[in-house]
Amino acid sequence: MYQLAEINIGRILAPLDDPLMAGFVEKLDEINALADRSPGFIWRLQTNEGDATSIRPYEDERILVNMSVWASLETFADYAYKSAHREVMKQRRRWFERFDGPYMALWWVPQGHIPTVEEGKERLEYLRTHGETAYTFSLKRPFPPAELAGQEVAPILEECPA
Repeated sequence: MYQLAEINIGRILAPLDDPLMAGFVEKLDEINALADRSPGFIWRLQTNEGDATSIRPYEDERILVNMSVWASLETFADYAYKSAHREVMKQRRRWFERFDGPYMALWWVPQGHIPTVEEGKERLEYLRTHGETAYTFSLKRPFPPAELAGQEVAPILEECPA
């Protein structure tokens, strides 16, 4: 059995305590709680404060990282693009710079595996360097878990919300 791991990063426009970021900071608890109770949710990266905003694994201190594990592609996509999370994503340009290249990567992990931040960074870098493969991919071009290799997987998302 496999589960879906995901990492996404974003470069904030200002420090989190800047008034420009207030709308984002105000939504954190609500959106994290939504993830926690969503069907298919297994795990998300967080500190004792309940979010991952203090985890800065890149040299650029303005890059925030988020990671989670889900039961399937569908349950992750439902949370990300069919829940209140979608409305926050539509506003992301208010708080985050546009990335040149992928800012999210997906990959399959054995059931019970909790990925590390370094693992997530490596998968995202692999996606940037090599494109979408069974090793790491996006919702636009998903790959099945290894045990289902050879079966076609339909795109989950034709276009990410702007």
